[in-house]
Amino acid sequence: MTIEQIPPILRPDRVKPVSVEAFAKHFDLQVFGDASSLQITGISMNTGDLRPGDLFVAMPGKKTHGATFVTKALELGCVAIVTDQAGRDLIGEVRVPVLLLEEPRKKLGELAAFVYGNVAGQMPKLFATTGTNGKTSTSYLLEAILKQLGEITGLTSTAERHIAGEVIVSRLTTPESPEMQALIARMREKGVTAIAIEVSAQALSQLRVDGLHFDVAGFTNLSHDHLDDYKDMQEYLEAKLPLFTKARASRGVVCLDSKYGIEVKKQSEIPVVTITSELGVNADWHVAITAETSKYTSFVLAGPDGVNIRSRVPLLGAHMAANAGLAIVMLIEAGFDANRIAKAIAGGIDAYLPGRTERVSGDTGPNVYVDFGHSPDAFLNTLSAVRKVTDGRVFMVFGADGDRDASKRPAMAQVAAEGSDVLIITDHHPRFEDPASIRKTLMDAAKAARPDLEIYEMSPPEAAIRKAVSLAKPGDAILWAGPGHQDYRDIKGVRTRYSAREEARAALRENGWS
Repeated sequence: MTIEQIPPILRPDRVKPVSVEAFAKHFDLQVFGDASSLQITGISMNTGDLRPGDLFVAMPGKKTHGATFVTKALELGCVAIVTDQAGRDLIGEVRVPVLLLEEPRKKLGELAAFVYGNVAGQMPKLFATTGTNGKTSTSYLLEAILKQLGEITGLTSTAERHIAGEVIVSRLTTPESPEMQALIARMREKGVTAIAIEVSAQALSQLRVDGLHFDVAGFTNLSHDHLDDYKDMQEYLEAKLPLFTKARASRGVVCLDSKYGIEVKKQSEIPVVTITSELGVNADWHVAITAETSKYTSFVLAGPDGVNIRSRVPLLGAHMAANAGLAIVMLIEAGFDANRIAKAIAGGIDAYLPGRTERVSGDTGPNVYVDFGHSPDAFLNTLSAVRKVTDGRVFMVFGADGDRDASKRPAMAQVAAEGSDVLIITDHHPRFEDPASIRKTLMDAAKAARPDLEIYEMSPPEAAIRKAVSLAKPGDAILWAGPGHQDYRDIKGVRTRYSAREEARAALRENGWS
């Protein structure tokens, strides 16, 4: 079964119209054609979402210029066009005004912010979290604490969008700037007072958060990932740094649990405070674990002026407590009172994180966890967390993404082999790669790391999880890494409906477990 529908772009129900003349004047744009009496109620960079009253931004692309779609944009009801000189030459004479702007992508976020009224003085508190791992978890924890503080919250992450309690499946980790600005306008319309936003390196490189200024930016860590987009770790790091500039944020919180945290602190243009969960590391704030169980992790956060905040997260692992600590300090940096936060979360942080070491098993049989982790560092942290709360053997099931950073695959397999007692290698999103070839790379690396390990190669993943459950006993744990919250597999460009949670539960039932 294939997934035909991609979640729609979310916009506010009502937009205060902006006159084309006022828009052109604000951005000092030359206008060709009659702009009098025309009003803009939205903005789009593609005809797939263009609506009547929109401003159409025709930009140069890798393969073609957006100006080639102007006829379609006009049919759909665009009232004006922004483009560069090359686009104007392609468009020729049209019935709507053309506004000239060279390099329009560099201004796209600002254009969209103006159209939707997302301007200084009108915005909720904005929190941005970036890093290789922990962005989603920190964003969810931020939102949960904000709710416990009485805020009306919004969230945009890899997994979901939240708008004052409404939950929508995500399209991209960080949407394109017109979609992001429309989403924030919708949140404002619904009375949202604080928004947690997951910001990827690609989002910064592709200017998707342009037009936003964050109250606080947080950095989790940096580890091997996305080297299909960036030539090396230094370039990957440099893609994150623009978030810590005066143009993007007012204050920052930087975790020093990876070696790159120090570099972020050094290169930050904005005031930053530091946090760590590592012993012996000099930082402003420290997270210490007080208890770890299969259902929660308790911690204490200690900071300046004798501040001590005790709480727990309904999640496995010290890394999740570190994410919670980062979220708390981000809130303190935004002006929330530390004592008020401590009181609000004294009984725990009331968060649900879809697909982040999510326990999907019942009261009998082995514990089964589904996780979104897809990097060596994520595997290391999650396997360690599962090991600490498991009396029996630790099984691991995983595959690797096709058409993505292939350089991390051997390291993923090595960490998986070294951290598990039984390893089952399977498929994930093969995309246009040969899944057997991906599995061979993983198998070879796993066997090289631990020749004596019990390893199986099983395809498809439905068979892999059933193999794991058939071998496991009560007291054992199975970590299925990769699919997490996702409800599909990408096979040759087709999103095929698929749920790791449902497959794991079905496998447990078939073996007589609850």
